[in-house]
Amino acid sequence: MERPNQPWRKSSYSAQNGDCLEVAPTPSGRAVRDSKVPAGPVLTFPAAQWRVLLTHLTRD
Repeated sequence: MERPNQPWRKSSYSAQNGDCLEVAPTPSGRAVRDSKVPAGPVLTFPAAQWRVLLTHLTRD
């Protein structure tokens, strides 16, 4: 598994109760994890697929 090369960060849209996802850059894309389980599973996305995901999530 590709490891993040910078610290994890929470979205500015995250709830204040800690229930959110964290994102970190990796050498070839992004990694995503559950903030409540930082040692748990991590999803990794190559850069191209990350852009596609963000495009679909931000469409009105």
